[in-house]
Amino acid sequence: PVLDCHTAHIACKFSEFLKKIDRRSGKELEDCPKQLKSGDAAYITMVPSKPMCVEQFSQYPPLGRFAVRDMKQTVAVGVIKEVKKREAEGKSTKAAAKAGAKKK
Repeated sequence: PVLDCHTAHIACKFSEFLKKIDRRSGKELEDCPKQLKSGDAAYITMVPSKPMCVEQFSQYPPLGRFAVRDMKQTVAVGVIKEVKKREAEGKSTKAAAKAGAKKK
C-alpha cells in the first residue's frame, strides 16, 4: 500500500495492529487484533519504506493526516498520534557533504 501524507506518496507496510477501538467513544474493544474489517477503527504501527516528513496531528494538523491507498483505492484514512524518529542512514551526496562543511 501507498501512504499519502500531504504531498508525499511513499510505500509503507503495516507492522502491527496495536488495538481496536470504538469509533464513537474511543474505548478500547480488543488488544492486538488479528485483522480489521471495513468500518473498524484502530491504532496501528506503519513503517514507510523511505524517510518522510510527518508530524503529530495535535502539533501540526496538515502534516498529521494521511490516507492509505492500494491499487488506486483508498483503504484507510486517519491521523498520526505518535511519531518515532530515527537517525537518517545511508550515504549522502557530494552536494550535501559540501553544504555541511560550509556550515562548520
